Amino acid sequence: MEHVKVPGACGTFLQAAAARPPGCRFLLRLHDRNIMPDTHQIGGITLHLSSADTTAGEWIGQTDVLRQLLACWLVVDDRDLPLTPRIVGTPGTGKTTLAVSGARCREQDLYIYQCTADTRPEDLLITPVLAENGRIAYHASPLVTAMIRGGVCVLDEGNRMSEKSWASLAPLLDHRRYVESIVAGITIPAHRDFRCAVTMNDDESTFEIPDYILSRLQPTLTPGHPSRDDEMAILQYHLPFADEQILELTVDFLQQSHSLNLDFSTRDGINLLRFALKRLAQQSDHPVSRDRAWREALEKCLGEDALDLESLAERRRRSLGGSAVPMGLGDFFFRPDDPLHPDLDDGAREDEEDFYEEEEDDFDEEDSF
Repeated sequence: MEHVKVPGACGTFLQAAAARPPGCRFLLRLHDRNIMPDTHQIGGITLHLSSADTTAGEWIGQTDVLRQLLACWLVVDDRDLPLTPRIVGTPGTGKTTLAVSGARCREQDLYIYQCTADTRPEDLLITPVLAENGRIAYHASPLVTAMIRGGVCVLDEGNRMSEKSWASLAPLLDHRRYVESIVAGITIPAHRDFRCAVTMNDDESTFEIPDYILSRLQPTLTPGHPSRDDEMAILQYHLPFADEQILELTVDFLQQSHSLNLDFSTRDGINLLRFALKRLAQQSDHPVSRDRAWREALEKCLGEDALDLESLAERRRRSLGGSAVPMGLGDFFFRPDDPLHPDLDDGAREDEEDFYEEEEDDFDEEDSF
């Protein structure tokens, strides 16, 4: 079939698929998925495959980062290989939605594996399950299923996994593109169309990923906070039944928090909006003002501190030391202007030496009189 360019961030599609409305294309994929076999034979072992994720993800705004993701998954030559990017950001900034949208743009089946601190290598690959008549049934994870079917796998919150689990994926993430299951005793090569991305939360409750794995997870994509118009469009997409006034209140709050470098995300805005709308609907016989319901939702969802963002930002700055320079070991033993201070820069040290030389010259002149 002839390839054509479709406007937007999703890039190249088949001409026949591009002629259909977007909703029809997604429904077609669901139909194709329903006729896919549920098992797969490899090395004399029957694998029971996982079901694909049917989430309809739409990425709104920040088209550059979506194009970057799709570029990672492109293959420009028969000898070329796709990249496995890591999508990094604070919770609630749409990392998983970005990956889901990328899979939908490519019209590939999507599989999501939720990584946790106790994820084991066999959980990532193949898990033996006791079936009827005492037999062992081998169940393929979403990752392995995507490898076999040629789909997209998103390893969600990948930096919550330990190094032992990551080690089992090392051959998959380089030019070898296969995994080895010790449990089933087989090697599973990845389909040529298999693509992968890893999302990572930028917080302290995670493991440190070893360098040999990080070198395989390139490049790093960082979706930021959306602009005001994009944030409004996102809220309207998720809550099309919300009225304009309460949407404006939420967008104003989120944009102010972004400008103050606070951690409140678009997901927080969606949740507080949902609660506020439910409270308004709950008291339809005794109407509550929108402002009052919204402030109650803000406090219950995000805490009392969220009622005053300026004060919260100031307290955060003070707790982090503000703009003060951290003290070094030398600060405990020397004055900041002491020429013997180990952290004193060379220019300041030369000025101090010149100053003391001038003082000594003046002292010698006084003695001569």
